[in-house]
Amino acid sequence: MRTIRLGRSNLVVSEIGLGGIPIQRLTMQGAIEVVRRCLDLGVTFLDTAHGYTTSEERIGQAIAGRREGLVLATKSPARDGETLAQHLALSLKRLGVAHIDLYQFHGVSSPEDYAKVLAPGGALERAREAQAAGLIGHIGVTSHSLPLAKEMVASGHFETLMFPFNLISSEPAEELLPLCRQHDVGLIAMKPMGGGVFTEARPAYNYLRQFPDVLPLVGIENVAEIEEFVALTQTPAALTARDLAEIARLRQELGKRFCRRCDYCQPCPQQIQISTVLSLRGFSRRFPGERTFGAWGQGVMQTAATCQECGECESRCPYQLPIRDLLREAITWFEEARAAYQAP
Repeated sequence: MRTIRLGRSNLVVSEIGLGGIPIQRLTMQGAIEVVRRCLDLGVTFLDTAHGYTTSEERIGQAIAGRREGLVLATKSPARDGETLAQHLALSLKRLGVAHIDLYQFHGVSSPEDYAKVLAPGGALERAREAQAAGLIGHIGVTSHSLPLAKEMVASGHFETLMFPFNLISSEPAEELLPLCRQHDVGLIAMKPMGGGVFTEARPAYNYLRQFPDVLPLVGIENVAEIEEFVALTQTPAALTARDLAEIARLRQELGKRFCRRCDYCQPCPQQIQISTVLSLRGFSRRFPGERTFGAWGQGVMQTAATCQECGECESRCPYQLPIRDLLREAITWFEEARAAYQAP
C-alpha cells in the first residue's frame, strides 16, 4: 500500500486510515477482528477519541503485541489543561500504550473554544508538557469551521488538521489544502463517505485520491468494508467515467440537502443544535443505537420540535439548504427509527 507523509510531523502512514467510531457498535471480539484485519491488510494509521465510548479500549486490545509500526491517534474535547491531562491518562490506559503518536484537540470549531485551548493553563499548554515528557509525539486539531481551520493551520501550533473532505464537502480542495501545503500541515480527510451517506466506496475514495497528500480516514464496521477499500488502492487512481457520473448524481441529489456542519446557521433563537439534528441519521449508522435513540438523541430532537420557522438559519446558510424542511424531515425520521429500534 502507498504511504502518505502527514506534514511536518513526518509521520508516514498507510494511504487509508482507520476511523474508530463504527467499532463501538460491535462486540468486543467483533471489533478486535475488524481492527486486526485492517492491520493484516497494511493499515497503519488508527484514529479514535476519548469520547468514542469503547473505541479506545477495543483498539488497545486489538493492537496488543502489534504496536510496532503503527501510528496511533486519539482526541480530547478538553479545553483546559487539567481536563486534558485526565483524558490523556485515560486514553493511554485504554489503549494499553505508553506513547500516543498523534494527540488532537477534538472539534475546535468556534473562536471561543480556540481561545480556551490557547489560554494560559489551557489544553495546548498541557499538551506541550505531555509532549516534552514523551507521552505524545505530535499535536493536531480537528474542526468543522473552514475559517477557523485556516487560522489554525497558519498558527504554527498544529502539525495535522482533520477536516470534513469528500466529493460533496469539496471546499477544502480550493481553500484549505493549499494552505496546509504552504504550512506543511498534514490534512486528514474526515467523513470521506459523507458520514455514511454515500454507499459506493469507489467514487468516494477515487475522488480523494486526486489529492495524494491527503489521508482519508474511513470508519470501518466490518471486514468486507476494509477489504473493499484496500482493493481499491490496487486500482488506477484516475476517476473513471462511471465515477464521474456517480459523483455528478450524488452532487445533484444531495448537494442542496447535505449539511456540512459548518454551523454558520447559528445562533438559533430556539437554541436548536441544527447541524447535530441534521446529522443524526448519519450518526445512527456509526454510533451505538442506545446513544442515537437514548437520552442524548431524544434531547437533541426535542429541541428541534421547538422550531418557530423564523428562517434566520436559512438566511445564513452558505449552501442555501432548506433547513426548515430538513428539520421536519429529521423529526419524522427520528420518531420512526426510534420506534423501530425499541420494537421487541
